[in-house]
Amino acid sequence: MRYISTRDDSSTPARKTFTDILLGGLAPDGGLYLPESYPQITRAELDAWRGLSYAELAFAVISKFVDDIPADDLKALIDKTYTAAVYCNGRNPEQAAEITPVRWLEPGLGLLELSNGPTLAFKDMAMQLLGNLFEYVLEKRGETINILGATSGDTGSAAEYAMRGKRGIRVFMLSPHNRMSAFQRAQMFSLQDANIFNIAVRGMFDDAQDIVKAVSNDHDFKSRYKIGAVNSINWARVLAQTVYYVRAYLAGTRSNDEQIVLSVPSGNFGNICAGHIARMMGVPIARLVLATNENDVLDEFFRTGVYRPRGTAETMVTSSPSMDISKASNFERFVFDLVGRDPKVVRELWASVDAGGSFDLSGTPYFAKLPSFGFASGKSCHADRLATIRRIHAQYGIMVDTHTADGLKVAAEHRLPGIATLALETALPAKFEETIVEALGTTPARPASMVGIENLPQRVEVMDVDVEAVKRYVERHCN
Repeated sequence: MRYISTRDDSSTPARKTFTDILLGGLAPDGGLYLPESYPQITRAELDAWRGLSYAELAFAVISKFVDDIPADDLKALIDKTYTAAVYCNGRNPEQAAEITPVRWLEPGLGLLELSNGPTLAFKDMAMQLLGNLFEYVLEKRGETINILGATSGDTGSAAEYAMRGKRGIRVFMLSPHNRMSAFQRAQMFSLQDANIFNIAVRGMFDDAQDIVKAVSNDHDFKSRYKIGAVNSINWARVLAQTVYYVRAYLAGTRSNDEQIVLSVPSGNFGNICAGHIARMMGVPIARLVLATNENDVLDEFFRTGVYRPRGTAETMVTSSPSMDISKASNFERFVFDLVGRDPKVVRELWASVDAGGSFDLSGTPYFAKLPSFGFASGKSCHADRLATIRRIHAQYGIMVDTHTADGLKVAAEHRLPGIATLALETALPAKFEETIVEALGTTPARPASMVGIENLPQRVEVMDVDVEAVKRYVERHCN
């Protein structure tokens, strides 16, 4: 398996191995890595996979994309990652062993639980594996790495918990100052590990993400300070998430003659990009439902064909803050497939985006092809998510977080007769306590390890939106 860039401008595209691209983010040309082609899943494989544990399934899927790590080593890393001990959060051992159980709300409608990892959010599903892969490859190569990332809320804590104490790894994580929930901030800023550095920028997530991209595009700085990435621009993140889409299909159906609808809250297009890849591999996903919050850049595209990123001033602060994003960095991977994997077209489209503009595919053959990719979309606002949280609690006795509520609200608009719908849970309600109390008048429960986390001492550097200031901070802590 070899990987290419979405923007490769050479006549013979550079073909890289999995470990070649594992530690980095953007390709040197500014594009994102994808496999040359998607390996296919056969009917016989789906039949055989129905009885597998999560770790066994992860090895079966991931090994299709990774051929430069010995199979026994890859299996050991995956087995180390997906254990009941890592994904327990106070659940009994039988529940924890499932890793991603389905909770049925009613016949044909359920939740795929993805928030049982150490930071109570779906990002743990990929990040825990990434931490083990990074440590393995760095040790084999005798190298170190400085991870520079940006988070809108959950990626940061998941990355830091996965990388804390890892040999040869430092983490510099940017977040929008005072734009995350108190719980999210505390999860990150209370870590006292010597290899963890938090930077809060006076802006929105997109500002933090732009800084990460600017540093990544400074190839001299990137090389000198061995800058790597764990954001969803990192291919291994997307690959690891693809596994739970296969699991969702197997858990939500009784036979491979059935299809499934999967609803996914999305701001950066990373999570649902993994669903797109699973569908391209042949998993019978009838529909991928993309749910945005008030920052509806992606919903606008799937309805109209216009991709119009917003600036900081136009990006709203909402009660589902992890989706307060107006530039979906993973969207480029999907557009690459949509335009027939033509890097010239992608370069032209993103030349406009990178210059602060937009693009319109509405009158093109590409937009006409869009329905064949199985997407539907919609948005949810604050009143919607309050109403959904109340309805789910009243009807089913279950408390959901704000982002999962967005997914459930939009899922209800796009269900298909006779086909089961699973909404992908994104976090436990405790991470967004303020809105849960507003909706239900009740404080959500949290694991014992997280009680009082907001009262712990916090370490964070607050900065203006300044690429050079961030570089100086990295230099200071690496020398």
